[in-house]
Amino acid sequence: MGSASASSLPASAGAGENLVLILDFGSQYTHLITRRVRQLGVLSLCVSGTAPLASLAGLRPRAVVLSGGPHSVHASGAPTFPEGFLEFAAGAGAHVLGVCYGMQLLVQSLGGAVEAGEKQEYGKMEVEVTARSSALYGEGEVGKRQTVWMSHGDEVVRLPEGFEVVARSVQGAVAAVENREKRFYGLQYHPEVTHSPQGMETLRRFLFDVCGIKADWKMQDVLDEEIRTIQSMVRPDEHVICALSGGVDSTVAATLVHKAIGDRLHCVFVDNGLLRYNERERVMLTFESDLHLPVTCVDASEQFLSKLKGVKDPEMKRKIIGREFIAVFDDFAHKLEQKIGKRPGYLVQGTLYPDVIESCPPPGSGRTHSHTIKSHHNVGGLPKDMKLKLIEPLKLLFKDEVRKLGSILNVPESFLKRHPFPGPGLAVRVLGDVTEGNALEVLRQVDEIFVQAIKDAGLYDIIWQAFAVFLPVQTVGVQGDQRTHSNAVALRAITSEDGMTADWYYFEREFLVDVVNKICNNVRGVNRVVQDITQKPPATVEWE
Repeated sequence: MGSASASSLPASAGAGENLVLILDFGSQYTHLITRRVRQLGVLSLCVSGTAPLASLAGLRPRAVVLSGGPHSVHASGAPTFPEGFLEFAAGAGAHVLGVCYGMQLLVQSLGGAVEAGEKQEYGKMEVEVTARSSALYGEGEVGKRQTVWMSHGDEVVRLPEGFEVVARSVQGAVAAVENREKRFYGLQYHPEVTHSPQGMETLRRFLFDVCGIKADWKMQDVLDEEIRTIQSMVRPDEHVICALSGGVDSTVAATLVHKAIGDRLHCVFVDNGLLRYNERERVMLTFESDLHLPVTCVDASEQFLSKLKGVKDPEMKRKIIGREFIAVFDDFAHKLEQKIGKRPGYLVQGTLYPDVIESCPPPGSGRTHSHTIKSHHNVGGLPKDMKLKLIEPLKLLFKDEVRKLGSILNVPESFLKRHPFPGPGLAVRVLGDVTEGNALEVLRQVDEIFVQAIKDAGLYDIIWQAFAVFLPVQTVGVQGDQRTHSNAVALRAITSEDGMTADWYYFEREFLVDVVNKICNNVRGVNRVVQDITQKPPATVEWE
């Protein structure tokens, strides 16, 4: 995965005494390290491993974790930390932990040697503690083994001065190293993944016993800090627009900003023609009756759909939708200016940390910084000439953290438990041209049947996300003794902690039979239903 640029970090992010900085070198697991540290009650921030040292100025981390990555330290153009980084860490009094590629990079940079291993180690392996006394494993653990997740072809063959090996793999490769005097540590395996069952204990020991960090990061602190940030950013005479979608992210963002600046927040709900079944009526009712937020509904469906006509490329669809959203907000701002006598200067978006991470390219890719999966509508899809400045109060938070924040803000439970819905709406669930035929209407009906069945079965809260996809193919079928040539649709339901990795949900056969029957009997134009059983990775959550 990629990482947020250091410049996107709030000025106060490093003000606390217990910051952990994750330097991202392109590992698909980097975000997991960030989350695991937060789960232990410590603020962690992920930045590009190749970011200029100046961009870290003002941050005084207690610990720095160098992530894994898909590169070899010997490869031409392999990413490395900026010149002066080791001095920066020493000056901050930070402990440095290299993980996988990060360990090899640390060892090589300090004068050790890394070579291609005789035996590559991928997947579950056993490692054995070899030191009688170790900072990472404690006292009296020598000879004990644990299962870990390996993913490397190179291995450390010579240690820098002052280092010792404290664990080896059963194949004899160096698995963990330490230089306690210089505060350098390394793990050749990934402690952050569930395939390393004792990995969390190792991270806990590193953070609390080795680094002396306190678990003092709480959602209430995040709320207080964000409110202060917004109040200092938005002057007392300035106004703000917030785009509400009816989802968790925009709802929590709106509630937070409203708490910060009160009635100078003006909410707008845009019907872009790409909403779910009866979504407009449902969310407007909830905004007014539950949240008591003043919301203006703008019907821009014709504007969006006319621009999307004939467009099949998913990236282009996202860019068009991003542009049209901004155009709608711009128009709304002009009308609001006439009404209140002052033009709003800011736009609130519910961008989350995974959105930021997925919209950044990886170190060593030849671009500025894991591979860009897709341009997120809140990040990569924004035009450069946008006239409204952005407020993104949730951009350093994962989805489960946003729900905790919403709970503190007394956002209704029904909102907090809503499944995520993509900003581009059904445009990324109708593959190809969204305006072709009655694709949108068919998809709405199929999606409603599927999601309602999940709710009726009591499964909604244990599934992270469930939805239907309209496929750009027609298949042969038999309905009512007649040969048909109709549409195929796909159903996708996943479980996840944060949307960064996901597994498909296993439905009972009877449930699927019932749903398929309801779809084929009630939705005209559908004669085939398939289920998507792909994990993330390799697939993303959405099909486009």
